[in-house]
Amino acid sequence: MARRLAPLVLCLVVLTGASAATLEDRVVEHHLANGLTLLLMERHQAPIVAVNLTYKVGGVHEHNGITGVAHLYEHMAFKGSRTIGVTDAAKEKPVLEELDRLAEAITAEKARGAAADRTRLAALHKQFANVEATADGFVVAAELTMLYQRHGGVGINATTGKDLTRYFLSFPANRLPLWAAVESDRMANGVLREFYKEKNVVLEERRQRTDNSPSGRLHEAFASAAFRAHPYGLPVIGWPSDLDALSRAQTEAFFQTYYGPANAVLAIVGDLNPKDVIALVEQTFGRIPARPPSPPVLTTEPPSAGERRVEVEYAAEPQVLIGFHKPGSGHPDDEVFDVIESLLSDGRTSRLHKRLVQEKQLAGAVSASSDYPGTLYPNLFIVGATPRAPHTAAEVEQAVYAELDRLKQEPVAPRELEKILNQIDAGQVRSLRSNGGMASRLAYFQAINGDWRETFKRRDRLAKIGPEDIRRVAARYFTKSNRVVATLVKPPKSEVESKP
Repeated sequence: MARRLAPLVLCLVVLTGASAATLEDRVVEHHLANGLTLLLMERHQAPIVAVNLTYKVGGVHEHNGITGVAHLYEHMAFKGSRTIGVTDAAKEKPVLEELDRLAEAITAEKARGAAADRTRLAALHKQFANVEATADGFVVAAELTMLYQRHGGVGINATTGKDLTRYFLSFPANRLPLWAAVESDRMANGVLREFYKEKNVVLEERRQRTDNSPSGRLHEAFASAAFRAHPYGLPVIGWPSDLDALSRAQTEAFFQTYYGPANAVLAIVGDLNPKDVIALVEQTFGRIPARPPSPPVLTTEPPSAGERRVEVEYAAEPQVLIGFHKPGSGHPDDEVFDVIESLLSDGRTSRLHKRLVQEKQLAGAVSASSDYPGTLYPNLFIVGATPRAPHTAAEVEQAVYAELDRLKQEPVAPRELEKILNQIDAGQVRSLRSNGGMASRLAYFQAINGDWRETFKRRDRLAKIGPEDIRRVAARYFTKSNRVVATLVKPPKSEVESKP
């Protein structure tokens, strides 16, 4: 095993100009009094820095009634603050409050269903449009993004997942004071302007990615079937009715609950002086008051009482998703699933691709994932495949089970396992090569595991996984009673023809 790890150590030396231990030693950790965690690493190869601001909040912190709020807030965070994105915040404030009042009145009237007063609704919508036009007059569109771009910022983006929400970009090192001033202002004084317009943007995003997407519909139904209690079963994009009814007050309350400094990890990597950056962050983010601790996720998914199956009808080629419940991050078996994922679907020589796509030609595509749909809590190991005509989803499903049974019955050959572990090693090295990749990994593991050192420790644990670990995990988890299956099928011709 030591011989196998030699190439990785060499890569780390080339990458950092130091040993792997020194790479870890170069991370500076600092905690602000308000709870913000700051992680820094010097890299002076170029006069740039990458920042990753990760909040420990995502779709898992929602419930029916407010689904989609975390993703919606990610959109709203780019609308600015009391000083950015607006011409006059003081005059804007009462206009936004009037918009809220009208929106609540519209929602209340619509909730009456068939008894709703259509004349009153039309009048409310007309008033809303007039007030919204007034609010638009205060908006400086995309000022936050353009400000960063004018000062050399690139890669400005954000993502919302089940467990985390992440904001990131890279920019010249001498613009770090500007970034700190802007981001601390956004954390402390964000304003949810253009809220109702952005709800429509998200609803359109949902229509494109879920409602009008065969894969989107399949994955949504699959997650709902797999998680009947735990919020991993709720869609990050949100249910349409929840998004439609979501208020600005609810979104603001969600922000106040989960977006405080103690719930955030800030990682900065690049051409920096740690002492100077700590002082800068203390002067900006350190002024933000601490907030009460965010409430934990208490609901757990009960043990499965048997296989769960769901069919989704859609006029598209068939697909199949197969999932098995498994532990979340921190459990010893979790990393064994990462190795199984690579063994089954990493590249053209992987087992599933070689057997199902190349040899038997049952599938046009096949993939696996070891942390679906999130990482922090117990989740799923999944295999997804698209049958190749004239073969059926049922044929592909049985072929997948045959490959999973091989893992239970036949020890993985040492040479095959060595190749897979080297591929994982190489992928981790590549992820650390860029400033953005290093910042992302440090912030991720600090947020998920509570320890950024997992960036480096995880590689050592993966290297110790052997054939017996794979056989044991496969035998324990890849069982029918622990299984969830979702299949995309075409609706009967009679139903398709009857639709207008």
